[in-house]
Amino acid sequence: MPYPSRRSVVMGTRGMAAASQPLAVAAGLRILEQGGNAADAAVAMAAVLAVTEPTSTGLGGDCFALYYEVNSRSVHALNGSGRAPRDLTPERIKKAGFEGALPPFHPYTITVPGACAGWCDLLDRFGQLDLARVLAPAIDLAERGFPVAPLTAHFWQRGAEAQLRHALNGHELLIDGRAPRAGECFRNLNLSRVLQQIALGGKRAFYEGPVAEAIVSTVREAGGCLSLDDLAEHQSTWDEPLSVTYRHLRVWECPPNGQGLTALLALNILSGFDLASLEALSADRLHLEIEALRLAFADAFRYIADPSFASIPVEVLLSGAYAAERRALIHPRQALPEVGYGNPYQGSDTVYFCVVDGQGNACSFVNSNYMGFGTGIVPRGCGFSLQNRGHNFSLDPTHPNALQPGKRPYHTIIPALVTHADDDALYAALGVMGGFMQPQGHVQVVTALADDALDPQTALDRPRFCLQDQSVRGLVALEEGIPEATLVALEAMGHPVERVTGMSRALFGRGQIIFRDRETGVLWGGSDLRADGCAFPLI
Repeated sequence: MPYPSRRSVVMGTRGMAAASQPLAVAAGLRILEQGGNAADAAVAMAAVLAVTEPTSTGLGGDCFALYYEVNSRSVHALNGSGRAPRDLTPERIKKAGFEGALPPFHPYTITVPGACAGWCDLLDRFGQLDLARVLAPAIDLAERGFPVAPLTAHFWQRGAEAQLRHALNGHELLIDGRAPRAGECFRNLNLSRVLQQIALGGKRAFYEGPVAEAIVSTVREAGGCLSLDDLAEHQSTWDEPLSVTYRHLRVWECPPNGQGLTALLALNILSGFDLASLEALSADRLHLEIEALRLAFADAFRYIADPSFASIPVEVLLSGAYAAERRALIHPRQALPEVGYGNPYQGSDTVYFCVVDGQGNACSFVNSNYMGFGTGIVPRGCGFSLQNRGHNFSLDPTHPNALQPGKRPYHTIIPALVTHADDDALYAALGVMGGFMQPQGHVQVVTALADDALDPQTALDRPRFCLQDQSVRGLVALEEGIPEATLVALEAMGHPVERVTGMSRALFGRGQIIFRDRETGVLWGGSDLRADGCAFPLI
């Protein structure tokens, strides 16, 4: 093991689940034991994470999923993100006096929660079990209570101070005004009741009726403008996934409005460098990865938007010619003085989890509130907080990602899947959660697997970097474990750097990987040591 690790890679053959909470992993395995497939297990895990890690995810947020169907060797992309309220117009924002960006926890940042519909739509298309059985583990945990995991307790308290104590009905997710402590059991009877209603009535029980009414009345009481029609009209979309070939692998991401395109742009640039010949944590190698990601983010922030409202030149952005053009900007020993987006028209608080079933189907899934508890606003009597995804809209009316009613914002959460380039057999389901760290994490994990042949756990254990200001020459955070000589050399190249240790290492994201050996069928699982979770096989 070339990096300090607390865990060995986990192996199995009949199925495997990996998540940031062991209780979610247990739920996924239980569903597999009951005859469910990867889709069923993924939704069960999503629901349990909504109960056990409300610091990151929940019914008030969104989801994205990539589903690998083994019989057809095909990848399907589910966009479970919500849209801006119909009454949230640029004129309304201007009248309220906001410029540049919305305040992060303002009720105007609340977009329609897409998670519930996403769960139901994934089951409708690929699941084998009924919704009630799939949601049963989450309902039971919410009703009986569960012991709060250590890192979750830490971030729960941080969310209590930043959002819940100040937000409408935020006290519903606290105990006497504080977060539950590590090992303390937390019951969420309100959430249990909502999940039971969904189990019986499907997504209509969330987007219509008492739950929808509670969401709308609470948002309006807080000063927002979400309506019952906004909720009733919501729908997920099945989109064509994007992919690029990197070395011997094909890397898949969801298309915009998600930022998976960012990871693919960076990998396309890096494919022209011989990373394997460079020491993994050397300044020479990290410099190339940093510069590739800066160029990718510059394009992402310019072009990623809701494709229903903006034309996005994806095909050209992901072309070999465009990658070569951007790659040529990188100096091997000197940071770019500034990074701008290219012209293709010429020619970081989320849960990620994955599951592979015994047949070889796989689901790569992300569910998130954003910024921890999102706005921290809790629909009265519902037991979940509402996201603040609208904070990512641009208030520049000329920008592709400009706020418009009914529009989806630039979205940070991205699952990934990897197949073998020669036959599209499953290689791995993987993801690294955490805001704008996510495409950075995908790039660093994929290069660890493809260029350095690391196993999933070792790839996740490797220390990471994080661009703090993604599109200019801003601060680069380096995780403890990256050599001091690398830090000094990166500074000499022109990269402002800082070392990050302790609990602040959450900045570098929390990932899961399940790799499948196509010759033997053996599954290899890894779970990030920066979170409370694990990977575990079905026995």
